[in-house]
Amino acid sequence: MRPPGRRLSVRTRLTLWYSGVLLAIVLVISAFSYFMLHRSLIRDADVQLVMVGQVIRDAGIGEAKRSEAELHQILGPEFFDIFFRVAGPEGQEEGGSEALRGRPLPLSVEARERGRAGESTFETVALAGRERVRVRLLTIPLTREPAPARFIQVGVAFDEIDHALVGYLETLAVMVPLGLGLAATGGALLARSALKPVDRMSRTARRITAEDLTRRLALRGTGDELDHLAETLNAMFDRLEEAFAHVRRFAADAAHELRTPLTALKGGIEVALRAQRTPEDYREVLRSSLEDVDRLIRLAENLLILSRLRMGGPSPCEPVELEPLLMDVLDVGARLADGRGVTVRLGRVEPVTVEGDLSTLRRALLNLVENAIKYTPAGGKVELSVERDSHQAVVAVRDTGVGMDPADVDTIFEPFVRLDPARARDTGGAGLGLSIVRSIVSTHAGTLSVESVPGAGSTFTIRLPLG
Repeated sequence: MRPPGRRLSVRTRLTLWYSGVLLAIVLVISAFSYFMLHRSLIRDADVQLVMVGQVIRDAGIGEAKRSEAELHQILGPEFFDIFFRVAGPEGQEEGGSEALRGRPLPLSVEARERGRAGESTFETVALAGRERVRVRLLTIPLTREPAPARFIQVGVAFDEIDHALVGYLETLAVMVPLGLGLAATGGALLARSALKPVDRMSRTARRITAEDLTRRLALRGTGDELDHLAETLNAMFDRLEEAFAHVRRFAADAAHELRTPLTALKGGIEVALRAQRTPEDYREVLRSSLEDVDRLIRLAENLLILSRLRMGGPSPCEPVELEPLLMDVLDVGARLADGRGVTVRLGRVEPVTVEGDLSTLRRALLNLVENAIKYTPAGGKVELSVERDSHQAVVAVRDTGVGMDPADVDTIFEPFVRLDPARARDTGGAGLGLSIVRSIVSTHAGTLSVESVPGAGSTFTIRLPLG
């Protein structure tokens, strides 16, 4: 017995579906062929009845009271099972076959009316007697109005027709199950053969683990649906391998970034404990340790933000006006640039509204402004602007800083990437700011790009769909 909840295999379902459809088709064809055979046998019987009726009428057998033996002699032995009778206007028998003794042929009202109009009538009737016999009956008029109507009735029993139909049904009763069984067996073998590549793909996929993501599914080179499936799965495994490599690299970089301030913190404390120090010395150690703790807190917060953004969870979505947001970021940027000799100013500003989360968009712009201030020497400028471009809002942060090599443009958005590590550590950076910006922009269905010229500055451009 099949355990509850366990579904049939694809191979079994394919075989059952194939067998069910084939059975339905065979039954429809069998029923139609039975109907056509029945119709053909009736038509043949009608042709024989017309031929016999014409012979009887043309030879004057009914009128001359000739014997049935003369009719058989004229028609031949293949018509011996056909019987006839001559009937008067009211259906009274005036002569006929010996086989009808005690079994009068009925003369229906329809046949009588049609006969008086000179038309023949085909009917299927049952003869009374010890056994009811179905008969195919033809009624032909001998005379027409105004003379009293007389009729020739020719009939044949359904025995031969029924025997042929029963034989056909017996043949179907044997051939249909046999053919269906053979077809189901062939279908099962075909399904098994067709699904063998899927079994191989499944076994290969089960051997692919997080420790070994280098395996790939083999292509048969046929270009069919299974090859397309294998290519799709291989592409997925490529992305998984890349994602796992990124996670491992991210974990290693995060551990390295955490280790540096922790090592500095531990070293400062150990040095302070080696000998008796003055209170001022201890306060200096504590101040240095507090800076390292602040750096660890910022790093942990940035890692948490980046992790949440990459999880792709739902975020608040509301109309955000970019003009007041840019003014707020400009104010914060001016305070950050105070004392560095860098000017933060506002460029072209248009009233634009987007759908998104105000706090995360603010963080993205602040990260770009802070990054621009860090890498812009004294006397330089940082400019913020927002414009409408077709169905997008374009926010740009331009600086006149040191710029970067175009070859480094594709790498600066990766976590923990710093083009100038020594300077980044001096400013307290861990290389997560631009990665956070890209993740925020991606969650808002936007794009982030950068154009940079070494020694001339950089332009970071955010494009967001309008709200």
